[in-house]
Amino acid sequence: MTGVIGTTPPPCDSRTVARIPLNPVHPERICWGCDKYCAADDLGCANGTVRTMHPCELFGPDWFDWLNERDADERSDAAVRGGLASCSDGELG
Repeated sequence: MTGVIGTTPPPCDSRTVARIPLNPVHPERICWGCDKYCAADDLGCANGTVRTMHPCELFGPDWFDWLNERDADERSDAAVRGGLASCSDGELG
């Protein structure tokens, strides 16, 4: 049962991304800094004095495609490093 006092929450994955719209119509109207999604002119979360921008405002409308490409590159780099480690064990030639 979730939300019971005294239970240990599941471990957080630092790569977990909050569920937000990919390309909202008016991202400038909302602070994207926490789960409250306050209006830009009424920051109720004490996140500071400036609203947090949506990734599409920072990186452009294809921000999610770029994120997927970066993750794929990291996975392939890890696979190559794993393959090189096995080669250094003397398995080749």
